[in-house]
Amino acid sequence: MLLDLPLILETRRNHALEHAALHVLARSRPGPLAGHSNPTGFFILGDVTTDDLRAAIDEAWTRLNAGDYDLAIHPGCGTNLAANVGLASTFAWIPLRGRKSTLGRLALLPLALLFAALGFALARQLGPSLQRHVTTEARLGNLQVAEVRFIRNGLHRVITKSEG
Repeated sequence: MLLDLPLILETRRNHALEHAALHVLARSRPGPLAGHSNPTGFFILGDVTTDDLRAAIDEAWTRLNAGDYDLAIHPGCGTNLAANVGLASTFAWIPLRGRKSTLGRLALLPLALLFAALGFALARQLGPSLQRHVTTEARLGNLQVAEVRFIRNGLHRVITKSEG
């Protein structure tokens, strides 16, 4: 399956660990945090010490491996944003398709906004589902954290490796 190809699977596992670490960090510190995952690890953006980040990653790794898979789903994930925008804009387009004149489109604008709201409401369920089944893999397998590297204030790089 496409989602199980090595580079994709590694990215999905790193994405799950990134989300879980963000959840753990959010419990103990205020302020914005963000992350970005790739096949070799992830970045954490935000005001956090290297020691606090390492402790959060260790707890997140342990909890995911113990079956706490909901930690892999994060409300601030870009998957949610993409689902919201994609579904809302697609639904808004439905009543407008095929209308050539601006006047015809303007007359249907209230209906298009209603369809967009429906798409947005449906996307609130779609985003987390896409995270759970597509963009993250909470079963970390043999994923290990090799290094938590301070890059500069507000930026850390977490390097992972898959054993075996």
